[in-house]
Amino acid sequence: MFTQSASDILKRIRRIEIRTRNSVNELFSGEYHSRFRGQGLEFAEVREYQPGDNHRDIDWNVSARMGQLFIKKFKETRELRVMFLVDISASGNLGTVSMFKRERIAELVAGLSFSAIANGDHAGLIMYSDQVEKYIPPRKGRNNALAILRDVLYLQPKSPRTSLASACSYAQRMLRKRCIIFVISDWIDTGFEKPLKILAQKHDLIAMQILDKCELELPDAGILRLHDPETGQETWVNSSDPKLRNAYKNMVQKQQTELKSFFRKCKCDYLLIKTEDSYVQALRKFFALRQKQRWGK
Repeated sequence: MFTQSASDILKRIRRIEIRTRNSVNELFSGEYHSRFRGQGLEFAEVREYQPGDNHRDIDWNVSARMGQLFIKKFKETRELRVMFLVDISASGNLGTVSMFKRERIAELVAGLSFSAIANGDHAGLIMYSDQVEKYIPPRKGRNNALAILRDVLYLQPKSPRTSLASACSYAQRMLRKRCIIFVISDWIDTGFEKPLKILAQKHDLIAMQILDKCELELPDAGILRLHDPETGQETWVNSSDPKLRNAYKNMVQKQQTELKSFFRKCKCDYLLIKTEDSYVQALRKFFALRQKQRWGK
């Protein structure tokens, strides 16, 4: 699927960069930082204590020298560290409408990473199957964003399977400073709940689910041979049977409801993007919602 010459690879990366840059300039310019908190607080100044100030902010050394109470003022640091935890298991090679899930993931990562780089932030990458396949530490610069995009598009995993638990545990060990972490996957996995909760306690975690239309609703297409790319298992189903399609739809809806409920408990933001959707429009709505929730507007 991804066997292309070096020149073809560079051309494709360049096309995505140009297309993504236009989207970034159009939709995200001036908005990116307002959607995310900085990585901490840094000292700004001292000023005289006023009624209502928090007594914990009093600078006792300055107050002793000046003979009256002064407090420390801090400001939020704006430099961000953005990490992408990207699922590259074999299920990403599914696509029935406009593109493969892995291609949509690549465009999504490109848009976010170039937004981060344009704002002077660090961007990094952890790619995983049922093991960590690639780690790029958070760095600044266009070349780093291009390296991230290249690997998301073309890195071939050693394993076809998925382990979100392993990826979250690895990120917890490697990321010492607070990050914004986009966990991008189809989330068709189990056993990730505990390590993801631990990761979300320290970092600003955003769960992005990329699904093909047929994964949400079985099409009426007659007799189908279904192949699981991660396990190799196959089964035949009669997709023209309305009872089967309805049972499948109900099962998926139940799974999606449980998944979203879990994210709410973890205080993780969640965004579903289908392969036929515009990721730009989806991100714009997502950013606006974060802004509304942050400022209570």
